[in-house]
Amino acid sequence: MGISVGGERVGVKDKDKKKRGKRRHTVSMAAVHRLVIVRHGESAWNQENRFCGWFDADLSEKGVEEAKRGALAIKEAGLKFDVCYTSVLKRAVKTLWTIMEGTDQMWLPVIRTWRLNERHYGGLTGLNKAETAEKHGEEQVKIWRRSFDIPPPPMDKDHPYHKVISESRRYKGLKPGELPTCESLKDTIARALPFWNDVIAPEIKAGKNVIIAAHGNSLRGIVKHLEDMSDAAIMELNLPTGIPIVYELDANLKPAH
Repeated sequence: MGISVGGERVGVKDKDKKKRGKRRHTVSMAAVHRLVIVRHGESAWNQENRFCGWFDADLSEKGVEEAKRGALAIKEAGLKFDVCYTSVLKRAVKTLWTIMEGTDQMWLPVIRTWRLNERHYGGLTGLNKAETAEKHGEEQVKIWRRSFDIPPPPMDKDHPYHKVISESRRYKGLKPGELPTCESLKDTIARALPFWNDVIAPEIKAGKNVIIAAHGNSLRGIVKHLEDMSDAAIMELNLPTGIPIVYELDANLKPAH
């Protein structure tokens, strides 16, 4: 896993290290690129323990403070960027803005894309997680939340948040079939990785210093790709909110060891 700006390894728990197995490279490669990723600060719906997904929830007061602390860590580390990437959801955008303001880099270009959005929780969107467990059973909810390839029920047109999400102007440019009604983690990674491969990776290889402010599940996809993590291992990865994580990458965009 990458290193937080504060210097601590973050992410996979000790008991899960065996699952990661042989993904580490045996040949030590020199670090030639640097990437910083940060999961947005806590949102209002995180605070309320509700399934958020593509709903455009704002940062909570705690989330704003988390973003400010992340900005301070980046400033104190002296990290400079050339280009920024984020989703089209305000909790990630505001986290990025806060970091850019706190490091006096607000002039940098920012590219927003739906491909870095959070996982779409479909019909579960807006539901309190405890109430959902009561309704569907804890085991079923655990499967929806933690299974790599089983999506939750789709969001139908009668869903209270269908209009504000599926009919949002920000998604008008999507091609037929691109707008999801629900996603598994596998689905989320499948739509995030093309943007990494086609847009972000070439910029890093061209020598640009990149920061990505996005969401737990879209960032999981990038980390899984970078570190060759198994499906089982990525399910155990929990990225902390608001803490910038630094990756030193070799010429092949793999973690340098």
